[in-house]
Amino acid sequence: MTVSSAKSVLVLGATGGAGYETAIALLRHGWSVRAMHRDPVKARARLPEAEWVSGDALRASDVVAAANGVQLIFHGVNPPGYRDWDKLVMPMLEATIAAAKATGARIIVPGNVYNYGPDAFPILTEDAPQNPISRKGAIRARMEARLREASASENVHSIVLRAGDFFGPHADTWFSQGMIRPGKPLTSVRYPGEPDIGHAWAYLPDFAEAVARLAERESKLREFENFHFAGHWFDRGVEIAERTCVVAGVPATSIRRFPWVLVDVLSPFVTLFHEMREMRYLWKTPVQLDNMLLINVLGEEPHTDIDTAIRRTLQAKGCLSDLPPQTNSTGLRSPTSKIRGRRC
Repeated sequence: MTVSSAKSVLVLGATGGAGYETAIALLRHGWSVRAMHRDPVKARARLPEAEWVSGDALRASDVVAAANGVQLIFHGVNPPGYRDWDKLVMPMLEATIAAAKATGARIIVPGNVYNYGPDAFPILTEDAPQNPISRKGAIRARMEARLREASASENVHSIVLRAGDFFGPHADTWFSQGMIRPGKPLTSVRYPGEPDIGHAWAYLPDFAEAVARLAERESKLREFENFHFAGHWFDRGVEIAERTCVVAGVPATSIRRFPWVLVDVLSPFVTLFHEMREMRYLWKTPVQLDNMLLINVLGEEPHTDIDTAIRRTLQAKGCLSDLPPQTNSTGLRSPTSKIRGRRC
C-alpha cells in the first residue's frame, strides 16, 4: 500500500452514492483516499483518484489491512438491494470497528431516520429516543448502540451524521428509482408521499461536504458524536416534485401518485418492494431533523440551491432534454426548502 499522508481515509462503499460523494469531498479537502473493493481493478474506473485495494467488507482482516495508516474510516457500505440486512449489516460494522481498534482511526457512519418511531416525531434531535418500528430500523439502532458501546469501552471513536432521504447525481435512491425514470427525458414525476405532509431531503454532495468538514475537526470532537443534517425541508412534501417539474420544463399536471398498490401486491415476491413497503410510514408523517448541533460545530450547513441540486441530478440521470428548462410556465411558486440558521 501507498504510504499514508497526515490526512488519510479509508472509504468503504466508495462505489455507492454516499461513499463516492464523500470520497470526492475529502479529496477536495486534501485527504488521501484509499478505497476497498472485491474487484478493485473494475472499481478504479469509477474513482481513479483513489488508491484501490482488494478486500471484503465482511472480513475483518481485510478491513484492518486496508485501514493501515489511515486516520479516518468512512463506513458507507450496505448490502445491495436491501438483501440480508439482518445477516450482513452488523458483521460489516464489526469488521470496521476491528479496523478502528487496530489503527486508532475515527469511524464516520452516514445515518438515517429509520432508527426512530412515532414517539420521536415530528422533530428529531440528537437525543431523541430510538424506538424503531421496522426491522431495518431496529438494525440501524443496534448499529448506533454498538458504536456508542465501542466508544465507551474499546477506545473506538465515531461520528454518526444523520439525514433524510438522499438524492444526487451519483445516488440510486427514492428520487432516482421511485420518482423519476433514469435514462429518458422527464415527462412525469411520481411522488410517494402525501402531498401536504412535510419531508426532508439531503443532497448528497452537500452531505459529503459536511462529512469532510467534520473530518477536519475530528480531533476536537468527543469519542462519540451524533449530528443531524437538516438538508432541504419541504412543509409540503410534494413541492420537491413540483420543483422537479419546473427544472425539467414540464407542467405540474405531470405529477403522479406513486403506485403503492403494485408495491403491496409484489412485496411478497420482490425483496426491494418488501423493504420499500416497510418504510412507507415515513411518507405518511413529517420527520424533520434539527441541525443546530451541526451548525454549532461547522458554523453553517453546506447547502446547494434546490433547483441547482435537482438539475444536476436530472442531468446525471439522463432526464433532461436539449431544450432549456422552463422556469415561468408552470405557475408554481418559488422553492421554499429550508435548511440552516434555524432550529427545526
